[in-house]
Amino acid sequence: MIDRSKKYMNPYLVGILMGLTMTAAYYFSGEGLGGSGALKRVVIAGVNTVNHSYAESHAYFSGVVSGENPILKTWLVFEVLGVIVGGMLSAAIFGRLTLEVGKGPNITNKQRIIFALIGGILFGIGSQLGRGCTSGLVMSGMSVLSLSGFIGLGAIFGGGYLVAYFFRKLWL
Repeated sequence: MIDRSKKYMNPYLVGILMGLTMTAAYYFSGEGLGGSGALKRVVIAGVNTVNHSYAESHAYFSGVVSGENPILKTWLVFEVLGVIVGGMLSAAIFGRLTLEVGKGPNITNKQRIIFALIGGILFGIGSQLGRGCTSGLVMSGMSVLSLSGFIGLGAIFGGGYLVAYFFRKLWL
């Protein structure tokens, strides 16, 4: 078995680099980092492509679909694409690019995929109800010393520990 533990960046260095990236994002764009805004723009572009008259008449879509392509109106789409491509490049360079289902020994691949889909759907619903994703709340909120960012961090980790208690047997 190959020891790949030394092929990751130092987490403290990554934290500092993320902070600098967040600062640069606020300075150059006036916005923090996050992922749900990109998916929202892709969905709006899809609705606009399928039924432009509906998109123009609907209050949720109308402000975004007027003029140029909704995907090109925000840099967040390119941020998410960069995260995907960058992650794949890093994995390829360091020999970790494989097609596998990450799971514990007490769960099947099918169950893991179903749980991942359910979790992803709940995350998507929650990000829209909360008007943004957890990464946007915590990273962007804490970087500007917003109380909601710190409360969100506690809620995310607290909720994660509560849910993990019930699902831990699947990973042991």
